[in-house]
Amino acid sequence: MGVPKFFRWVAERCPTVITPFRNSPPAVDNLYLDMNGIIHNCTHTNDVDATQKAAAEKVMIEAMFAYLEKLFNAIQPRKYFFLAVDGVAPRAKMNQQRQRRYRSGYELMVARQEALARGDDVPDEKDVFDSNCITPGTDFMVRVSEQFQYFITMKIASDPAWQNCQVVYSGHDNPGEGEHKIVDFIRCRKMQPGYSPNETHCMYGLDADLVMLALATHEPHFLLLREVVTFGPGQESRRAREQREEDEANGIIADKSYRKADEFVLLHVNVLRDYLDLDVRNRLGANLPAGYDLERFLDDFVLMCFFVGNDFLPTIPTLSIYDDGLLQMLDIYCQYILGECMYLTNAGQINWRAVERWLQRIGDLELHHQAMSGEGRDGVLRGRKSTSVSSTYRRTEAAVRHTHRTVDVLITEVN
Repeated sequence: MGVPKFFRWVAERCPTVITPFRNSPPAVDNLYLDMNGIIHNCTHTNDVDATQKAAAEKVMIEAMFAYLEKLFNAIQPRKYFFLAVDGVAPRAKMNQQRQRRYRSGYELMVARQEALARGDDVPDEKDVFDSNCITPGTDFMVRVSEQFQYFITMKIASDPAWQNCQVVYSGHDNPGEGEHKIVDFIRCRKMQPGYSPNETHCMYGLDADLVMLALATHEPHFLLLREVVTFGPGQESRRAREQREEDEANGIIADKSYRKADEFVLLHVNVLRDYLDLDVRNRLGANLPAGYDLERFLDDFVLMCFFVGNDFLPTIPTLSIYDDGLLQMLDIYCQYILGECMYLTNAGQINWRAVERWLQRIGDLELHHQAMSGEGRDGVLRGRKSTSVSSTYRRTEAAVRHTHRTVDVLITEVN
């Protein structure tokens, strides 16, 4: 899922990072597809509609094939075409996945009961597509994987364009999330003799954490390909908006605009790197440490963003993109960490003293946010003892200490 609304944050602060695909089709060496977004889009929408009868499985699979071919023809990779389907997730994410799937099943049940109460024509339960079947090891995913392997074999045998590059398929039976498989593949390629650091990588997917993973590869030529997302105020409720944003982060979009060839955009990771570098230099000015290392700062930025939103760690409520949480996070980091010639990470290992110092300053924001929301004022008026900074920090510190093992694994993966 990644950091909620991070893509929008980037688009608004760094407009030149994102360009329409049709205006600048790149020459790409390696194309990587996070397949679960494609599978979701070709099987169902993000609407919980108990009255909608699922399409035939054959139609769904044909839509997946058509979309795969469209992506390949649009990019035309010259060296590698890597297709990755989510396998069994890391243990740290299983609880979050379980909650999401229980909620999905419950909402479908409630929608069905409401439709029956209204007298709507409701299809049998077996005729309604359950998105929970897009899970490693299910019969549906076994059949989809077999069809993917057949399609890839057929295209390699009959299409000269597919013969000009090496095609690699990692199915649901290989553990790990699709985007993590892709990053592992890139790291393995970098260790092979003859690898050129000037290779251009392009990753397709809708997960919000792809930006973080792309930054963590430290590759100078990296592009992210995704569908156009229109940002507007809308008239939807907050709950509906949050549900839609979560679904979009997991590869589910409300409409079928992904079928249009000109509805793609490119996110240029190298331009984002330059923006972040310039932002830090502007914040610190003459106080920029002499040994400032952009690559180490990017690792720190990835770690900090995972405290705003991710699938592995409990998030800090104080940090919210809605309330400029990322900017406050960077202010504290530049003033108390980087300005003191420290970093949060070093070669995949966390500097816990620096993280503790950073979290303590983050905890100082809690009272300010309570005062802005009225919570602190109401507590005082009612004679209740308001939450102190130290207790706020202790709660945050306890949550982070509880997940130290998870963080170590996560930072090792993204580095």
